[in-house]
Amino acid sequence: MRNDCLSALLTWLLITPSAAGVSEANPYMMSEEAATDLIALPEAGKNNEISSNGSVPVTGVESIDKNHKDKEREKPALLVEPVLNGDSTVNTESKVVSEVEYIESENLNDVEDVDTSLKTLLTGLESKDWVSMCEALNDVRRLSLFHKEAMVDMLGNVISLIVKSLKNPRSAVCKTAITASADIFKAYCDSIVDSMDPLLIQLLLKSSQDKRFVCEAAEKALIAMTTWVSPSLLLPKLQPNLKHRNPRIRAKASSCFSRSVPRLGVEGIKAYGIEKLIQIAASQLSDQLPESREAARTLLLELQNIYEKTLNVTPAAVSDEDPETISWEHFCQSKLSPLSAQAVLRVTNLTREGIVLGS
Repeated sequence: MRNDCLSALLTWLLITPSAAGVSEANPYMMSEEAATDLIALPEAGKNNEISSNGSVPVTGVESIDKNHKDKEREKPALLVEPVLNGDSTVNTESKVVSEVEYIESENLNDVEDVDTSLKTLLTGLESKDWVSMCEALNDVRRLSLFHKEAMVDMLGNVISLIVKSLKNPRSAVCKTAITASADIFKAYCDSIVDSMDPLLIQLLLKSSQDKRFVCEAAEKALIAMTTWVSPSLLLPKLQPNLKHRNPRIRAKASSCFSRSVPRLGVEGIKAYGIEKLIQIAASQLSDQLPESREAARTLLLELQNIYEKTLNVTPAAVSDEDPETISWEHFCQSKLSPLSAQAVLRVTNLTREGIVLGS
């Protein structure tokens, strides 16, 4: 087969000398380039012959180049910065990998030096390096748990920088800031009420529309807030967020509001105004999100239970009146619009009927 190919090529060269690189002056003398190609031809023929036996596939130059480029594209990108040696050459055996460990509050250790930590705290919270920010946030947690008196004077500035960290696009920074918020609620309780408005709105936002593990951390922080901050101080902070234009923020605020009201106790509910609380809960029954509506139902049932057990006592001034006039139904109808009263009574009566049927 190889001899046939060579014979055909030589015949073609003799017929068309100019196309084959043969000199017109001497038709029997080939150009150097054509001669080189002719010398390489037997090797190509050998490859073809090997390929026809099925042992080694033929791969052209263009095919090799294309496969090489495809393999280069398939290689994963280097996500970490390479470490340079002293002579500026790349050390491929070691890479810079920064990791942040999420430490539970009960596993936190005390800071090594309180004064040093306090001096560098604000600088660390303002750092452009996200790892340094996380370290500073963990120092905030340590100081809150072990030396809360030492950080009181700078607490306002610390909270402002925590709010800034909550807006950080890095999830690691955001989650660490959320955890720091929870520890601050536990440590300082009512002391942070005056500076908690921006912190509250960010926690409500993060608990409703972020990555799952961030939402879960924010939900824990909100539970810590409703646990450690007095409800009489917290409810006025939550109430404006019940009408927020973002329905997710309304829903989370409604859940926090519902958890906080029972902590007022009977006397606290009287002081706050049970009719006011019923009106707030009634307005949430028609909210867009199910979470808001469920929180409103839970709150209304709690208020009904408290009203019927402790507040539905005929005062001396109205002892001659029909006791029915101060029933739960009458009270709701006297304090709410007809549509709102109907909605509230539907929720509370259906639940009561369900309890009776279940017993």
